[in-house]
Amino acid sequence: MSPTISHKDNSRQRRPGNFSHSLDMKSGPLPPGGWDDSHQELVGGEGDREAFLRDTGTGDFSKPPRSCRAELSSILLLLFLYVLQGIPLGLAGSIPLILQSKNVSYTDQAFFSFVFWPFSLKLLWAPLVDAVYFRNFGRRKSWLVPTQYILGLFMIYLSTQVDRLLGNTDGRTPDVVALTVTFFLFEFLAATQDIAVDGWALTMLSRENVGYASTCNSVGQTAGYFLGNVLFLALESADFCNKYLRFQPQPRGIVTLSDFLFFWGTVFLITTTLVALLKKENKEVSVGKEETQGITDTYKLLFAIIKMPAVLTFCLLILTAKIGFSAADAVTGLKLVEEGVPKEHLALLAVPMVPLQIILPLIISKYTAGPQPLNVFYKYLLHFIIIIYSLFSHMYVSIMAFNAKVSDPLIGGTYMTLLNTVSNLGGNWPSTVALWLVDPLTVKECVGASNQNCRTPDAVELCKKLGGSCVTALDGYYVESIICVFIGFGWWFFLGPKLKKLQDEGPSSWKCKRSN
Repeated sequence: MSPTISHKDNSRQRRPGNFSHSLDMKSGPLPPGGWDDSHQELVGGEGDREAFLRDTGTGDFSKPPRSCRAELSSILLLLFLYVLQGIPLGLAGSIPLILQSKNVSYTDQAFFSFVFWPFSLKLLWAPLVDAVYFRNFGRRKSWLVPTQYILGLFMIYLSTQVDRLLGNTDGRTPDVVALTVTFFLFEFLAATQDIAVDGWALTMLSRENVGYASTCNSVGQTAGYFLGNVLFLALESADFCNKYLRFQPQPRGIVTLSDFLFFWGTVFLITTTLVALLKKENKEVSVGKEETQGITDTYKLLFAIIKMPAVLTFCLLILTAKIGFSAADAVTGLKLVEEGVPKEHLALLAVPMVPLQIILPLIISKYTAGPQPLNVFYKYLLHFIIIIYSLFSHMYVSIMAFNAKVSDPLIGGTYMTLLNTVSNLGGNWPSTVALWLVDPLTVKECVGASNQNCRTPDAVELCKKLGGSCVTALDGYYVESIICVFIGFGWWFFLGPKLKKLQDEGPSSWKCKRSN
């Protein structure tokens, strides 16, 4: 119930940025069964090619499907890349706890929460990642390799500046604005890496095994987040290290944030070099046009997709589904730190959930791979409102499975990026709003000084100068929590059934019209 978990969940809801096709099209949805056969060219790997040929009724699929074991090396590579992706997410997720221990306001916390928005906004530059690349080097490696190199160098540089930004060196208050800008750029790079990795996953694995990509994503990011957040906060804490890891007490933890950033920056540089030299992309394409047709066409395609009635309804529902638990999701952990719970202890509360978040996607994959994956999301949404975080992986994997199920195979990367970006945004904006509303909803009274109040910072200072103190009469967190519970149950009863009905829509409701 900490913001670390909150941001991890949000950030984990981000999937393939594989803008594999930029096709000209006419605006508006395609009539039922009305595929446009004028665009049978396809750029991508076997997975995309086979999906296309199945839908158009061409091709020979007499060959046996490839087993998981045959593509084990590719699956392990994807898993490792997602672990690397989780490291920046975990490190960024630890900053709100550090800031709260330094008594920053909830308004400042809300401002810093924009750090986690790049994964919700990556759709804005994903077409560029798809359209611009070096063919000989590889479509995805053209972005993955330089992005991870920049991430590594950025982490090494940040290791020399982060103590100053946090106010650890000169005793000043944290520079929240500078921290927000710095970590926003940090997450921007991680989101760009995510676009490249998710797009590569669709062509790295065959159609039979492409479902393992979401499992690698869930397991890898969870493991990476654990390393960058829970493990870091534990090893950074002098109390934790003295109690559990040392025989002789020391004034500081085993590692500092600077040490951690420098170490993982070095890991990024070394492993990226190995990927660049040793892993080749699948360059198989069908006969025809092999290049995307341009960034402009891709943006037009996005607008065409989002205007489709089924997609628009799905987006509106997903954007509002998490309002019900935004207060508990975003504020609870910070409140615990405010009340004196050590941040490393709070982070360790997530440890029992890590095995579940790794194992549950494997267990429930047989349900989410079926014809109605949203049943899992709808069922456990109510559980989530009642028991926050207990079974989040069910909702996460089921939404990803549904997005993969309905995505038009000819434009699967574009389609999935849109749906998953909306899903991610649906978790981020309620958290930011919930953090911002805590201070305005909190009522404080000036005790010890007559005719004074604590409604503004200046009033608080005046109260203290006159010998009084500001005492919380009504905590905005509890007001938010009650409101969110009612909103959550209202959404589940009135809008939840509409979400379930979407999976009964025919394939034609999800296919986008394209033209020459």
